[in-house]
Amino acid sequence: MPELPEVETVRRGLEATVVGRRIRDVEVLGRRAVRRQSSAELAARLEGRVVTKAGRRGKFLLLSLDDGAVLVVHLRMTGQLLHLRGPQRPPVAPHTHVVVGLGDGTELRFVDPRTFGEWFVTDEVDGRGVPRELEHIGRDPLLDGLPTAYLATCLGGRRAPLKALLTDQRIVAGIGSIYADEICFRARLRPDRSSGSLTALESTSLAKAVRAVLREAVALRGSSLRDQGYRDLAGDLGFYQERHAVYDRAGEPCRRCANQVVRIKIGAGAAYLCEGCQF
Repeated sequence: MPELPEVETVRRGLEATVVGRRIRDVEVLGRRAVRRQSSAELAARLEGRVVTKAGRRGKFLLLSLDDGAVLVVHLRMTGQLLHLRGPQRPPVAPHTHVVVGLGDGTELRFVDPRTFGEWFVTDEVDGRGVPRELEHIGRDPLLDGLPTAYLATCLGGRRAPLKALLTDQRIVAGIGSIYADEICFRARLRPDRSSGSLTALESTSLAKAVRAVLREAVALRGSSLRDQGYRDLAGDLGFYQERHAVYDRAGEPCRRCANQVVRIKIGAGAAYLCEGCQF
């Protein structure tokens, strides 16, 4: 968390508020947020530059700059990117690691309590503007599409649980625990099912479920869980959690067949499912 729908919601906010703005100054308050280069280098690479595009690859935000470089922001588990405007901005909150002043007088603030998130600037990008560091990432379902044939090839012959393959960023970019459970429910497949056991029809259902769930979640601005850790660029909560069919609903009735939703262990992790209508 955040996963693809939450990151895409933030990207759309950046596209509306930051693209075309000049970066006036950069202050790095937490060293762990900038690990691939020094804080001074990050600031020097950003200050004076104009943001020309707000892109995304899986869970990574990509802000293209007018000198051809790209600022990569990875929110990871608890990162929030907030856009603040107006003369009465609140004091800098605890766990704020980067503050970016923009030419229109507004600010971007990166808040990350668990400090797993990361910022870096790179010149090494391909023709799509994707940094070399992200070349290992698989297909992005909303940017590249997710053909059934591709998914079936990736899953075929694999013994790993279906959820493990769906959350493998080398195969499908952007899916995490929440949406893997919701996708499996939509496709009527158990998340602990052996990936290689899917039939052609089930692979088709799975590919459709990936696209449908992610698009619906983006339309509702992502999921904000009970800790309300995810907020969009304006600091507002998402709404898709109200549509969750199984995730974090153990003990509650299935919305499709009324059987009880359960939580099971898969390796070191867990998954939510309805054993009455997922096979």
